[in-house]
Amino acid sequence: MKKLFLVFIILFILSFISFGYALAADCPDSGDPSANGGIVNCGISCSCTIKNIFSMLGGIYSFLVLKIATPLAVLAVIIGGVLMMISAGNPNLAGLGKKILYSAIIGLVLAFCSYLIIDTILKAVGFSGGLGSISI
Repeated sequence: MKKLFLVFIILFILSFISFGYALAADCPDSGDPSANGGIVNCGISCSCTIKNIFSMLGGIYSFLVLKIATPLAVLAVIIGGVLMMISAGNPNLAGLGKKILYSAIIGLVLAFCSYLIIDTILKAVGFSGGLGSISI
């Protein structure tokens, strides 16, 4: 029960923090669809184009990888390292630290390698610029 409550609290805090980032104020005056800093760059005051959709996908990717996955992986690496250091000969605690450390590193590598998957999908649907050319 405590774990479920903790998960709900963490999800609430993350959604509250990301709420202001995810909403766009209005359409930008310039030609750059991401000038206002939000993930969703079109809507009521301007029409959406295919460029806005790819820009939104790029914004979601950068938010998930850079603002959520990276800090969580760094925190998991720190926790795994501390558990290994304080194990004091306890093989169960040292094993748990190693497991956390390896999982965090593998997760971070997968998060950063997901760029290749997204870039491949974008090229398959005909977007010639790739993820790097999307202005985030």
